[in-house]
Amino acid sequence: MLEAPVHAARPGPRPAGDEEVVEAIYEALKGCNLLRILYRKREDEAPRERVVAPHGLLLGVRRYLVARDTTKGPKATLQHYRVEEIYHAELLDGTFETDPAFDLKKHAEKGVGSYESAQEFGEVVWRFRPDAAPQARRYVFHPTQTTEEAEDGSLIVKFRASGYLEMTWHLYSWGDAVEVVAPLRLREMVHDYRRTFPALP
Repeated sequence: MLEAPVHAARPGPRPAGDEEVVEAIYEALKGCNLLRILYRKREDEAPRERVVAPHGLLLGVRRYLVARDTTKGPKATLQHYRVEEIYHAELLDGTFETDPAFDLKKHAEKGVGSYESAQEFGEVVWRFRPDAAPQARRYVFHPTQTTEEAEDGSLIVKFRASGYLEMTWHLYSWGDAVEVVAPLRLREMVHDYRRTFPALP
């Protein structure tokens, strides 16, 4: 509602999406309707038809439909379908019951952005330089974060999440003002790409 043209706008680059697909997703979520989608999982494969039970939508740099593939049974794990790779979506008459234990907010906390990976999930520790600490204190990097002040005035931010690639995109904007303490794989991804920028985010 806030993004209605009169009240707010979302500037900046964003993935282009088929509005008819987005509308079908919203309708399916409102009515707990099954959704027939034509989805391409990888760039080197043709789109394939699936019937899914939509449970939510994650909005970030990329948008993901959180849904269960009905061909895999009612106990199948929820999967993420990138909205921009859904080439067609059709609202079906059939309905489904959502898992009462499913909490979209908790599910979203598994990632630092809209992407999540069980293989990457774990503790993340960032240290912001003393001169960047005041700016970093005004950010919520993750809903579960904790912060602590180091003796030299730097700010240490800790949380548990996944999504290394989305983390690197954000960390790049902080230039050399932030150091990845953990995990090692993320530290290695970021290290060679730190730059000195004239301003912080």
